[in-house]
Amino acid sequence: MRLISRLTGVCVLILALQACSPGGSTAENLAPSESSGDYLRAWNKALSDVMVHDIVSPPVASRNYAYPNIAAYEVLAHLEAEFLSLSGQLREFEPTPEPTETVSGYVASSVAFSRVAQALVFDGTPLAQREDSLLADSRSRFDSELVEASVAYGASVAEAVLAYARADNYAQTRTMPQFVVNADDPGRWQPTPPDYVPGLEPNWNRLRPFTLASVDEFQPPPPPPFDTDPSSPFYAEMMEVYEAVAEAEDEHVEIAKFWDCNPLVSTHIGHVMTFSKKITPGGHWIGITKIATSQAGLDAMRTAEAYALTSIALADGFISCWDEKYRSNLIRPETVINQYVDPEWRPVLQTPPFPEYTSGHSVISGAASTVLTGLLGEPFPFLDDTEVEFGLPARSFESFRQAADEAAISRMYGGIHYRQAIEVGVAQGRSLGEAVLERVQTRVTQDFASTQ
Repeated sequence: MRLISRLTGVCVLILALQACSPGGSTAENLAPSESSGDYLRAWNKALSDVMVHDIVSPPVASRNYAYPNIAAYEVLAHLEAEFLSLSGQLREFEPTPEPTETVSGYVASSVAFSRVAQALVFDGTPLAQREDSLLADSRSRFDSELVEASVAYGASVAEAVLAYARADNYAQTRTMPQFVVNADDPGRWQPTPPDYVPGLEPNWNRLRPFTLASVDEFQPPPPPPFDTDPSSPFYAEMMEVYEAVAEAEDEHVEIAKFWDCNPLVSTHIGHVMTFSKKITPGGHWIGITKIATSQAGLDAMRTAEAYALTSIALADGFISCWDEKYRSNLIRPETVINQYVDPEWRPVLQTPPFPEYTSGHSVISGAASTVLTGLLGEPFPFLDDTEVEFGLPARSFESFRQAADEAAISRMYGGIHYRQAIEVGVAQGRSLGEAVLERVQTRVTQDFASTQ
């Protein structure tokens, strides 16, 4: 039987200890940040901070966002009559446990998110400490039986989601052969300076997607054939990147750096090497989800919905994109420009260690922006301050679509992608995002406009 736990409302005094108000605890005891969804935004920020510290690659980060947010969503969906479980909608996702007694959605969804996230990251200590602090506070304010029942329920959903995660083939890809560079083919990707890192996650398309019918469902058209003839389409695209960097305007450089989202940038000065850490492209869109759900005043249930759908789109976006990257295996601008045009040319951004086509940031930005637009509408003006903590100024956008378009073109401004990889990548991502919205029904009556 579905137990209903409204995220807003008032309980009569006689039921005060039976969790019939926000999150399953009394309205008097539940802080506004716990019913508004602020706590889910805080959990996602905590997860991002852990992954920045641990230097998690963009594809892996997308997986690490998806499963904890699915777990938090499942807890709350079982407590809200108008919301639906994701079981039977995501590929191979079996039903998650329903509560058998009264629970706090706030406590249970926090535990579910935390336990799943801890199991996925390298060092879950900060997340475990955060969970311990939250539970200590909850035990001081809520009925002890309610808290313990909520912890047990959150843990049971977490285990169900972790069982689902363990079957996605991620562990198997850790033992698969790494990418082998084809040095005899001049148009194929090669490791780039300054670190010449091998191809990252060449087997990522072996993962089970969440919503895709197959990993190549949104396979894009192939890129222009490699050709150093000045009259060829490829050469024209290559020279466009060369000139974009050589003649870069200050704002274009600022845009490139704002959307860089390289989790580890190395700087070499003589024999000294230094590193800087930042969020991933997916982490940037998780940050935008935080901004948007807060600005829209979404409650915890709708915040969980936004994080779950956005993170699913990000995860499937990386699977779709990486499937194409290692299929087309196209050379990066830095390599071909250094070989055929100017050996001293350097991009604005550090070239990431994987093939060029399609642009990953373009794909996932197209996917995430489509989902957020479906949930929150357009226009949706917002100030993106996600990169402020990394020393970059905030930027303003009129819509998620505009932000995605800027994220995409930033890759040419940065000198790391050709135009076709950008434009086709955005289209690939938007098609994927539309599929997520069509295939995953989160509400009994799918009326996203009601969130505004």
